[in-house]
Amino acid sequence: MSTATTTLGLNVSSSLVSNTYLDENANKMRSKLVPWEGYQRAGLATAEEIALIKKVDRQPRAKVDSLLLSDGQTYILLYLRLLKKLQRVDTMQCLLILMGDALLDHVERIPLFTQAAESDSDLPFGPLLRALETQDEFVQLKASQILTVLLSSEKIPLPTSTLRSYINFLATFIQGSSTNKREVSVQCLESLLTRPQCRRIVWENPNVTAGLIQILRQKPSPQLTYQIIFCIWLLTFEPDVADQINSQFDVIPIMLDIAQAAAKEKVVRVVVSTFRNLVLKAPEKNLPAMLVAQLLPFVKNLATRKWTDEDILDDVQFLRDELTNNFQSLSTYDEYSSELSSGHLSWSPPHESEDFWKDNATKLNDSDFAQLKVLVKLLQDSTEPLVLAVAAHDIGQYVKHYERGKKVVTELGAKTRLMDLMMFDNSDVRYRALLSVQQLVSQPWVNA
Repeated sequence: MSTATTTLGLNVSSSLVSNTYLDENANKMRSKLVPWEGYQRAGLATAEEIALIKKVDRQPRAKVDSLLLSDGQTYILLYLRLLKKLQRVDTMQCLLILMGDALLDHVERIPLFTQAAESDSDLPFGPLLRALETQDEFVQLKASQILTVLLSSEKIPLPTSTLRSYINFLATFIQGSSTNKREVSVQCLESLLTRPQCRRIVWENPNVTAGLIQILRQKPSPQLTYQIIFCIWLLTFEPDVADQINSQFDVIPIMLDIAQAAAKEKVVRVVVSTFRNLVLKAPEKNLPAMLVAQLLPFVKNLATRKWTDEDILDDVQFLRDELTNNFQSLSTYDEYSSELSSGHLSWSPPHESEDFWKDNATKLNDSDFAQLKVLVKLLQDSTEPLVLAVAAHDIGQYVKHYERGKKVVTELGAKTRLMDLMMFDNSDVRYRALLSVQQLVSQPWVNA
């Protein structure tokens, strides 16, 4: 792995997720009164707990730090036990702020939280996970912030059920409409995904990756773009992810578009490092897709630029060499197959070459018409005019050059779809569909 790749890492274990919304609201809430005596009268807290909490509630940071220094375990247990028992939003806010303050710039206090399990197996994660179920956004995000610090810093394997529950919440936040939830959740993932165990559990939940890709399609800020691709980069250290992520989420063309338009060098850097991972971990799946997406001309261009971080050239040169070697070894039909597999059809040379179709039409029949079925599926499912026009054209060429093709494509549903596309709102799609239908009706029916 290149230096450019390894230096992408962040020191995430000792710092809280940083967010203006959380910081500003925490500052406002620190002065709010909480009716602690009322909890004692209601039998929800003991006199000893109330006496302890009042020593830290709304007190100067220096005083609280002094108490944590002398009696940290007592106070962390107190915060967690009260959070477990007390459900009023303002009380939960206060307790979560106290926990966040305890952790901020004090990585040595993390074990005080995780050791709480010795006195109660529900601690520390149970109350924090349940806090995510409240309807108060501050409580949800402050709990996420604390959970992330604890889960990304623990040295031993984490409880799988805890991780899955937390990732489910993050997936919901990422796919929701709240800007604050999206931004905080992405930061949380940046920290969590440094752990292989977390990467595997995140990948098991397709809503997380789908949510990240959806945000990228909305063209977020350069910073959020960088953070999302950083998450994808971390995910692609897992071979299974590198093998499947492009076929499932189309990340290669999306990230290429982002890199081509990026004004920030760090965005290009993390995209290139992600591409390197994809090639190293799953070259057979990703190199053809990269060639189809026209990555090779882009990395050749990148290789000529001056970079503030010269280490980026290691990844660029690696990609250029791998793509060049792969391109030279491809046959024309390999190029066509790669393009077909990618789903991004364009008017590349094979489509309009009569010689190509004379030589290769019957290859679409291999493995029980596997590639023909891919072509028909693109014709049926795509909404992109260019893809539809090229797919319609290719169906016509297949029928023209394979005498039994008419029956096969009709049985696969392509004829019905082509007739529908003759009324499509794009003129090129209508024209290509018409030509293919003419091939279907002019060719004699030959029984298979």
